[in-house]
Amino acid sequence: MTDADLRLVDMTLRDGMHAVDHQFTPEQMADVAGALDEAEMDVVEMSHGDGMGGSSINYGFAAADTEEYLEAVAPALTDTELSVLLLPGIGTVEELELAASKGADICRIATHVTEADISQEHFEYVDELGLEANGLLMLSHMEPPEKVLEQARLMEEYGADAVYVMDSAGAMLPSDARERVELLVDELSIDVGFHAHNNLGLAIGNTLAAVDAGAVTVDGCLRGLGAGSGNAQLEVLVGTLMKAGYDVNPDFFGTMDAAEEALLPMLDEETMPELDNDSLVLGYAGVYSSFLRHARRVSDEFGLDPRDVLVELGEMGVVGGQEDMITDVAARMAEEGSAAAEASQDDD
Repeated sequence: MTDADLRLVDMTLRDGMHAVDHQFTPEQMADVAGALDEAEMDVVEMSHGDGMGGSSINYGFAAADTEEYLEAVAPALTDTELSVLLLPGIGTVEELELAASKGADICRIATHVTEADISQEHFEYVDELGLEANGLLMLSHMEPPEKVLEQARLMEEYGADAVYVMDSAGAMLPSDARERVELLVDELSIDVGFHAHNNLGLAIGNTLAAVDAGAVTVDGCLRGLGAGSGNAQLEVLVGTLMKAGYDVNPDFFGTMDAAEEALLPMLDEETMPELDNDSLVLGYAGVYSSFLRHARRVSDEFGLDPRDVLVELGEMGVVGGQEDMITDVAARMAEEGSAAAEASQDDD
């Protein structure tokens, strides 16, 4: 932790990768990282949107490999710490070793909210490498606070230095964020963090509720870039926290300048986060935020309304890592629709 009340983690170069189909170049990442370092950001996270090893046919190929990104970003950071993300089953030991050798300070290990038990070896190895280890419980809205606590305790037992409540679908209300964070703060001896998505328009409000409940490390992205309708907008979050009386390290104007001058020229209208009908349904149905762009592409292919596909995925309770199911669900829905149309014609 810093001397400030809170530690802010910028996700632009990791969660923001979803919005650009993982196509940030190493040079672009270095430019954004340098601007964030100048703005005195506490931590910058960098990797494929689905973590190290995520560049694949299932999750989308990135513009460069992990080593190229690390070699570009690490030298651009002086006082700002560098974080990488690993999802068990996607990232590998070799990538962890690479990240440590290239200057990473933190590794965040993410599992579904009911699957913390698959992360023990990963926490132990991160500790052996001398990195700070943070645990992320994805899609925390899908389980009650007591279950989230149970899983957080496992991560604490495995050696996590902090555990995050992840609103990966942007499905929480402020009361949901508060209840989960408050329980973890009361029961754990390690730091508690919060990660918000904006699919219901509540990313900033939920983050404030989490901080009020005791979270001491929180995430955001410049311009709110991120999966779905984006993450908590970092420059807004910095200003809002300052206005609420919290002491934060990042410079308010500096984060605004990083967004305006470094990031914005890299983006177009298609990549800018927007709280539109599809992303609203994403939050309402509680579907993993990174599913949105995949669902849109597949729905267009099968002539479906992506909202119907997202609602179906929500009713099925799909989780991160099941992106391949989107095509299967859309194909089944299209086939059922065709069969229903044929039956209607026969009746006529």
